[in-house]
Amino acid sequence: MKKNMGTSDRIIRTLSAVVIVILYLTGVIGGTLALILGILAGVFLLTSLAGICPLYFPLKISTRGEKSNQR
Repeated sequence: MKKNMGTSDRIIRTLSAVVIVILYLTGVIGGTLALILGILAGVFLLTSLAGICPLYFPLKISTRGEKSNQR
């Protein structure tokens, strides 16, 4: 699979996941909301580490930029 996430996209996803974890650990969120956001945080981290967002493929979206897509 071709990478389709740029650096800023990956940083935003990672920071969002970290914020969700902090909110959970400090008790700000709990219950069903914490479960749903926890799953979302996991997806954000996995896609950030891989540099691939499966949802971007059918929508033909890439945040990598013009030069990076030529590889």
